Amino acid sequence: MKNKSVIAEADDVRRAVEMVQLGARMQMLEVETRLSREKLLKIYKEVRGVSPPKGMLPFSTDWFMTWQPNVHWSLFMGFHRFFTGRAGVQGLEATLKAYHLYLDHIESMVVEPVLSLTRAWTLVRFFDADMLQLAACTSCGGHFVAHAHDPVQGYVCGLCNMPSRAGSSRKKVAAGRAVARTRQTASV
Repeated sequence: MKNKSVIAEADDVRRAVEMVQLGARMQMLEVETRLSREKLLKIYKEVRGVSPPKGMLPFSTDWFMTWQPNVHWSLFMGFHRFFTGRAGVQGLEATLKAYHLYLDHIESMVVEPVLSLTRAWTLVRFFDADMLQLAACTSCGGHFVAHAHDPVQGYVCGLCNMPSRAGSSRKKVAAGRAVARTRQTASV
């Protein structure tokens, strides 16, 4: 860090502050910046006013498969694909832009966000590691997060085939289908 430029360090601080404001965990900050752990702790405490939470990051792809988070993850990945494929934005910047767009979209629908920035970052890493893929729903045509290398012929998404255990969430199907339509539009 002794030969690090002031401008590069300022960019890392700006990026760390933005990630902390969006709810990033320390592990994400440590991977995505070149700042010391001590400096990241100070930034976290200054921005949030509390110490960062402890614990492990998500490590299983199974969490992304349950029907409601899957709809949200699929929306996020549609935005991410747009930024990486069409807008030429890569890496952390694509993840941050897609997450901002996800939050804006969810807030406009008056729906509680299901995703955290750290989970979104983890999801992108699972895609990069070829552990997850997008599968096209044969019913609505949307693209949804699925396990990599699983057969996707005849795939039906969680919105078109809601599980019976969805309970009161079934009343929110219209909102969920709007998410799918927007995600489908974003991925085009």
